[in-house]
Amino acid sequence: MSVRVYVAATLRSFANRHNEITAEGRVVSQVLTNVRDEYPELGQVLFDEGGDLREFISVYCNDRCVNDDLTYVLSEGDVITLIPAMAGGSGSREQTEAASPADSAVTGAGDHADASEQTEAASPTDSAVTGAGDHANASVISDDRRKAVALDDAETERYNKHLMLREVGVKGQKRIKAARVLVIGLGTLGAPVVQYLAAAGVGTIGIADHDKVSVENLQGQVIHGTRDVKRPKTASARDAIRAINPKLNVVVIDEAITPDNVMDLITDYDVVADCTDNYKARYLINDACAELGIPDVYASVYQFEAQISVFDATRGPCLRCLYPAPPPAGLVPTCAEGGTLSPLGGAAGSIQAAEVLKLIIGGGTPLIGRLEYLDLWNSTGRVLKMRKRDNCPICGAGGHLLDVSEYDYDELCGLRESKEEAAVEGIEADELAARIERGDDITIVDVREPHERAIRKFPGAIVIPIGQLARRQKELDPAKDTIFICREGKRSILAINTLREAGYAGPMYNLRGGVESAKNIIFSNEGAWL
Repeated sequence: MSVRVYVAATLRSFANRHNEITAEGRVVSQVLTNVRDEYPELGQVLFDEGGDLREFISVYCNDRCVNDDLTYVLSEGDVITLIPAMAGGSGSREQTEAASPADSAVTGAGDHADASEQTEAASPTDSAVTGAGDHANASVISDDRRKAVALDDAETERYNKHLMLREVGVKGQKRIKAARVLVIGLGTLGAPVVQYLAAAGVGTIGIADHDKVSVENLQGQVIHGTRDVKRPKTASARDAIRAINPKLNVVVIDEAITPDNVMDLITDYDVVADCTDNYKARYLINDACAELGIPDVYASVYQFEAQISVFDATRGPCLRCLYPAPPPAGLVPTCAEGGTLSPLGGAAGSIQAAEVLKLIIGGGTPLIGRLEYLDLWNSTGRVLKMRKRDNCPICGAGGHLLDVSEYDYDELCGLRESKEEAAVEGIEADELAARIERGDDITIVDVREPHERAIRKFPGAIVIPIGQLARRQKELDPAKDTIFICREGKRSILAINTLREAGYAGPMYNLRGGVESAKNIIFSNEGAWL
């Protein structure tokens, strides 16, 4: 039987840029085997050396995750979707099957009330959710906290559109005012999230980022302007929030999130919005939120695609249930390497902000146990079911099995050099420029994607994608020094280790910092070398 296989954007460079391919198979495993045989480079990403499906890949048949059931029998018209973990979101330098909620009947967060009402009698169904009996859609704001705040005349006018909504009303808006939300990452996703949370009237908004605004941020990070370049992102975000809604309390955290400080930083918040751009931060935030019982509203973007979910370990699966481990460093491109369409962050961030507000207001159908997947380029979207993994070290049957402060997130994300793996020798951009200037007989191999090379072509380099290195190693001369380059110096390390594994014995060097480190050194002299 012929089955359509949808390939997410981060995997398309390994599938001849196809977003959809066709493969034969009666069960899912047969289809994946045939995909691997037809597209060997994609197969190396999907499967590890032992032939097992990698842990950062989720395989769906229609809307059902089948990672643990690859013998699932296919029917005519079924569609298989390959979705990898995506880190993109901030655009900053590195900072660091449960029942679907739709299956339960839900009542609104609060009855429609007169907009001028500032107090209300306690209602036994005020924050309760009917259905399974586990209050799956209850507000994260207690009745006592809601009743402790009031809306003045100016706020009644400002939030009139919310007060008109039966699902929000006075009670919902008071919950919003009482809420404390931490937004981590103030880039592509964080920009729209903080704007909409400020406009909605979230009483306390924490903003965490340790990066400064750069010119390239301005294409998609709409909270920052040209005059903010070189300012801390927290400073421009704080100014933007105050311009939108000056009465809000803004807490600035101008530092990286680390295992040592994460618990202290997030403990006082009701909801955390993960808008970061790297796997280390994402797993760290997920784990800390799970340990403290705080919902983690997650979104990530890449090129034209986005993933949004709510990881609430007390009511559904967490990030490790969806992706037990991130991809090895450099194996798949990030949004910093692959780019993003300018409005994508706005589309995903708006949904992310809506998920935060639903958790605060109560009611609705939050994305707990579900992953919303958007493809703006092809105007498609789908909501895919997730489920808890019994062996999840965070929220599985065994409970929380790791200590965030002691867990090695560098090891998890492949950022720590393996003791069994020889160190990769590096070369600085100025040293490489000097060797080019002298006319040294060296080989430079560019492992970047075509669109990256189109922006900035490296002089004198030959192009070999990482997936082709093993079979094309005869094109390299082991008697010469070979320097590998990528955008930031991570994929080139993977390229060198790939060739080592394939038996190549020639001297190999990684351009430290990649092309980014060479912008003002190599390319300033490029004309003299052509």
